[in-house]
Amino acid sequence: MSETEATTANERSGEERIGLHNLKPAPGSRRPRKRIGRGEGSGTGKTAGRGQKGYGSRSGSKSRARFEGGQMPIHMRLRKLRGPNMKKSMPFEPFRTETQAVNLLDLEERFESGASVTPESLKEKGLATRKRVPVKILAKGELSKPLTVHAHAFSKAARTQIESAGGTCQLIEELNRSDS
Repeated sequence: MSETEATTANERSGEERIGLHNLKPAPGSRRPRKRIGRGEGSGTGKTAGRGQKGYGSRSGSKSRARFEGGQMPIHMRLRKLRGPNMKKSMPFEPFRTETQAVNLLDLEERFESGASVTPESLKEKGLATRKRVPVKILAKGELSKPLTVHAHAFSKAARTQIESAGGTCQLIEELNRSDS
């Protein structure tokens, strides 16, 4: 079908071809602007939508972003302690390191003697399930079997218990951010 045949077919069906000359917004999507202070009949005459009296009705009044109507603003209500040392210091705690703790009693229950404990095997057993968060082995509980434990960190007591049971502690240097 040629272009002239297509235009004649469109003209026959009553549809006009879309172009810049006939584009218009969807019905109801555009509203005329509200003309404020143009007489009582407009609905926004006299006080022009500003109410009767008060700071907001005066000319030059501004609404500050953090103003809460005279109530003590949030930036003054929050604590202002600084530094990484206390848990309540900074609201977003940028200096806090995050690890997932795994105790020796969990290793004792879930792993056989001589097994290799890695972050992947811990995840399979239901321990250390959070992705991309370093694993730290802690000394809660007793360990009686030799295990080869691979983790990002060990407490001193956990390291001594694992080595006294005949196992080895192997430090994972870097947390691989690309996997899992």
